[in-house]
This record gives sequence, C-alpha cells and structure tokens, in this order.
Amino acid sequence: MVQRTRRAEQPSTPAAIKPARKTRKPQERSGVPGEHWWVLGAGIAAWALTRKSPSFLLRSAGLLAGSALVGRAASGRDGLSKVLRVTPLGGRVK
Repeated sequence: MVQRTRRAEQPSTPAAIKPARKTRKPQERSGVPGEHWWVLGAGIAAWALTRKSPSFLLRSAGLLAGSALVGRAASGRDGLSKVLRVTPLGGRVK
C-alpha cells in the first residue's frame, strides 16, 4: 500500500503568500536638484494641456493629475503630514 504524504498547509490569504518587501524611507534616497520645481511644472502642464479638451473624462483626469502633482510639489518629502503640522488641529499629526 502506498502511503501519501501531506503537503504543508498553504496560507489561505494573499497577504500571507506575498514575500516581505524591503521599503525605503523617502529620507534615505538622495534628492534631485530642483525636484519640486519639476513636479510643479508637470502638474501645471497636465492641467493646462487638458483644460480645453471637449472630453469631460480627459479634463477630469488632467485636473486630478495636476492637483496631485502640485500638492506633491508643495508638501515636499514628508507629504501632507508636514503641511498639516502648521494647522491648528495638525499639532497631533506625527
């Protein structure tokens, strides 16, 4: 008689299957000179190139991309948390 061996139980959730990724903090990467100016220019360009389009979807996508890029340029490496720290309720933001 052939004896069957049991396979090791496989994790059932997709998160358990994924290998751990090594993430780097934004402060660890070297900055590009004028990075925020380039991002600001890209945001304004995305808005300007799509604002006169007859397609509502293209205008909305341009507005969304432009707003996100301009917000990224304004907030810097720390993101929105750096901007929120100076607001009256943002003192609790770390």
